[in-house]
Amino acid sequence: MVFSSIAFLYFFLPATLILYFAAPKKLKNAVLLLASLVFYFYGEQLYVFLMIGNIVAAYVFALLIEKTRGRGLKKLFLALSVAVSVSTLGFFKYSDLFIDSLNALTGLKLGALGLALPIGISFYTFQTMSYVIDVYRGNAKAQKNFVALATYVSLFPQLIAGPIVRYSEIESELACRRLTLEGFSSGVFRFAVGLSKKVLVADNLYRLTESFRASDEKSVVFYWIYAAAFSLYIYFDFSGYSDMAIGLGKTLGFTFPENFDYPYMSGSVSEFWRRWHMTLGTWFRDYLYIPLGGNKVKLPRWIFNIFVVWMLTGLWHGASWNFVLWGLYFGVLLIVEKLFLSKLMGKLPRALSHIYLLLAVVLGFVLFNAESLSGAAADIGAMFGAGGLPFWTENTGYYLSGYAPLLLISAVGATPLLKTVVTKILKAPVGEKAMNVLRPAALAAMILLCTAFFADNSFSPFLYFRF
Repeated sequence: MVFSSIAFLYFFLPATLILYFAAPKKLKNAVLLLASLVFYFYGEQLYVFLMIGNIVAAYVFALLIEKTRGRGLKKLFLALSVAVSVSTLGFFKYSDLFIDSLNALTGLKLGALGLALPIGISFYTFQTMSYVIDVYRGNAKAQKNFVALATYVSLFPQLIAGPIVRYSEIESELACRRLTLEGFSSGVFRFAVGLSKKVLVADNLYRLTESFRASDEKSVVFYWIYAAAFSLYIYFDFSGYSDMAIGLGKTLGFTFPENFDYPYMSGSVSEFWRRWHMTLGTWFRDYLYIPLGGNKVKLPRWIFNIFVVWMLTGLWHGASWNFVLWGLYFGVLLIVEKLFLSKLMGKLPRALSHIYLLLAVVLGFVLFNAESLSGAAADIGAMFGAGGLPFWTENTGYYLSGYAPLLLISAVGATPLLKTVVTKILKAPVGEKAMNVLRPAALAAMILLCTAFFADNSFSPFLYFRF
């Protein structure tokens, strides 16, 4: 089940909210757990048991770690817990990549397993791993109530595509949370904004990228249009989902961490990754980069740490070598910036460093979306005129004229301009009264427009379902 569907918006969500608010405090977690399992079972009938097994393992290992006095046994239970999580994720997500790579290296002809990727496995695996590690470190207490822990892991707003919520961030809310009309209203509006970003913006940008792929009359300019459209698409698709998850969390009394902070406003790759998918970046920082030594080591070791983190970041996004290369690409840029480029950019106008960032990110996302390494090389080469492509064609003009308004709206929407305007309206003498009228009207308009798209079946799955 996806958020951007009639089934979720008009059947599952209302039923869940009615049961949730009607339930006594002691049963609210149980209602959420049941709803979350139904939500997951709707699309993953078999793999729901895999998720439950992951939760059981985390529950047992965390209790063993907390009850064990000997340091050696604690480390053993932590290692076993991590091994179970990593091996499960590796088997279902990377077994075919391993087999294909082994065949290519050795000439063997082993058959691929062809396993379907369990939806959300990368996200809930990271959540259970962080929970057990935090218990080991003493940053959180082991949850003795299995229903509470299972609710945390399976919580349907963030189950499928994040943000990656750490147990310590909502530990107190799992025990007792305050439900208010203001929080519910704010959450509904945030959800509607995210839904609109996904359905009205991201899905239309996706159609442009699909039209590009299907076209037989490509040009250099058309390749750049495609690259810009995909870069905007992945932002609105993923940040839209995060907005919906955060909004749904608010309606239920949870405060989830922010996941995006206008990343395309950055002036460097380092800044971009502090603003993009922030919960993944901080997860790798706290549970891998710092334990490896971070930047508190000698230069060769620091470079090694960066490469390990970014290779795994790329691999986390998908079982394909283009994802690994994508991660290493950004790792190299981060190293270059740290060693000398950041000092140079500090002397340049902000506009030039911003152009550098946009170029680096757009090229990176072309690599990210390629079907193979050779396809990535061909796409990037074509952007710079390789292959004898014409600079412009009539077909390019057709798509540019048709999608120019959407591209412009998307570019503006990826900046804090709209937020700034709303903030200024609220500071005006009659701003709050005006927003009391405009907010419900905007909410109704967004829901109605999105519903119209649902009815037309003109939406695409969230990109991060693949991961």
